[in-house]
Amino acid sequence: MNVLIVVSHPRQDSLTFAAARRFAQGLTEAGHSYEILDLHGIGFDPLLQGVDEPDMSLEEQSFSPEVEREMKRLKEHDALAFIFPVWWWHLPAMLKGYIDRVWNNGFAYGKNQLHHQQVLWMGLAGVSQEQMRKRNYDETIAHLLNVGIADYCGISNSRVEFLYETTLDSNPRHYELLLNQAYQLGLNYAEEQ
Repeated sequence: MNVLIVVSHPRQDSLTFAAARRFAQGLTEAGHSYEILDLHGIGFDPLLQGVDEPDMSLEEQSFSPEVEREMKRLKEHDALAFIFPVWWWHLPAMLKGYIDRVWNNGFAYGKNQLHHQQVLWMGLAGVSQEQMRKRNYDETIAHLLNVGIADYCGISNSRVEFLYETTLDSNPRHYELLLNQAYQLGLNYAEEQ
């Protein structure tokens, strides 16, 4: 399987990128190929401008060169993984903007849907599992990503996984456990979905 790993974090030295690299290592050891798409690194513009606004009245719509390029990239992969920090109980603005612009009408929903076999949403949360569950944030986020986005766009095999307590910077053992969790998600990517 060829997996597009979309990473949304402004720093390459972040735990988010370390988790992405360990996830990719697991994919490789399981026999999959991958491409890491660093949204900040490519300078992706998350702002939806008029040219990329969905026009439901058009049979065929053309988009900006940046969006067309990302649509082409998506077509080249069988499966997806999004790796991101959970900020304000949601996707970072960069990743939300990527979905707003690229997963557009006629490409990801509407006349056509995405062809990907599966998607994994790996959110790095500063809070504990108990804090995430306190107000059902985990269920709400999972429903939004699995049903509101993935299933709406034709990917019924969608799963959300959280790496918890990512702000415990004085505990390198805890970070290694988180990175091992990311590695295992890559190693078992096709089996566990």
